[in-house]
Amino acid sequence: MPADLSDRVLLEALFQAALSAAYPETRMAHLLPQPPKGRTIVLGAGKGAARMAHAFETLWPHPCEGLVVTRYGHGMPTRRIEVVEAAHPVPDAAGLAAARRILDLAGTAGPDDLVVCLISGGASALLSLPAAGLTLADKQAVNKALLRSGAPIQEMNAVRKALSAIKGGRLAAAAAPARLVTYLISDVPGDDPGVIGSGPTVAGGADPATALAILRRYDIPVPDAVERAIRANAAPAMLPPAALHMLATPQMALEAAAAKAREFGLTPLILGDALEGEAREVGRVLAGIAEQAARHDQPAARPCVLLSGGETTVTVRGHGRGGRNAEFLLALAVQLQGHPGIAAIACDTDGIDGSEDNAGAWIDAATLGQGREKGLAAADYLAGNDAYSYFAALDRLVVTGPTLTNVNDFRAILVR
Repeated sequence: MPADLSDRVLLEALFQAALSAAYPETRMAHLLPQPPKGRTIVLGAGKGAARMAHAFETLWPHPCEGLVVTRYGHGMPTRRIEVVEAAHPVPDAAGLAAARRILDLAGTAGPDDLVVCLISGGASALLSLPAAGLTLADKQAVNKALLRSGAPIQEMNAVRKALSAIKGGRLAAAAAPARLVTYLISDVPGDDPGVIGSGPTVAGGADPATALAILRRYDIPVPDAVERAIRANAAPAMLPPAALHMLATPQMALEAAAAKAREFGLTPLILGDALEGEAREVGRVLAGIAEQAARHDQPAARPCVLLSGGETTVTVRGHGRGGRNAEFLLALAVQLQGHPGIAAIACDTDGIDGSEDNAGAWIDAATLGQGREKGLAAADYLAGNDAYSYFAALDRLVVTGPTLTNVNDFRAILVR
């Protein structure tokens, strides 16, 4: 391992390798469909939708048209496919209007047409077309409550499907009888196409009883009108056969980071691409694994890097600023208590950790000491869900701006 490279340089190089593997261009080039007799209509949503649209129209040597919706600030110039920006994670009127236009455009497709759907993480909130009997305000209220509840992404998306006129296969149903091809960038544990963006082109998973049970489990109020709308919102149980192509996944990103680690002379160990749970609890558990490696060369011999992905959750109890990656890192630092030779990075691959302007942060053995010098008690910031403020004060935030992709969280713990 190059002794002259700092912890931060090594860790950020691993993150960049993971990001490079999450871009859609390379795999899409080998997965283009046969051109249709009629139109090629491109529809999509997600934090990576603009980059996916740009990649498709660059690679596609035929006419195409269409519309994709992405998060504010995540747009990218395109020539033939319109890009609209809307709010995430809580839907807004721009997302509502875009979703309605996307569903209407799908409905114009005929049997000679090709409909290409581009779905990436964030699509669920961006395709915010309420089911009959619901308003945008209803969906916003439920989304806000879900985001604060600590519910895992699978449960949040099960509820979102039940509230939607476009998710849970309903977009695919609108596009029939056209030929349908869906390209996916996964941000969910297990890479289930029905969970990514709440599966607008995948049948199933929109069971009203399941959605209502999830809302009750987290004590989220369900007005009578919302419950009636959920129960009446039947989803298509079956859809015509269609092609699904996975362009990027958390595992692909971790494998790319592992390859980069080997170039640095590090032993990589992938702990999992779908780790879930409270961010602070995951931080404490991974701290124990890192200490075992530092003391006993188990489960990997030093110098090594422990890699993991997935999506943790944060149950908000304080009033601070900080996404799940910052909270994970602050809990990790508190547990490690400045253990020498251990450093870590944790970032959201979309470039936005929660709702702040950072992708994540990084720590090393000096982090807590620097905090004490500034009069900052790390445990207090952790208790207040204020990891962003803690790392900002120490100049330890990782800021990339929107990356225009999303394969969930990336975590790397370096043990020298």
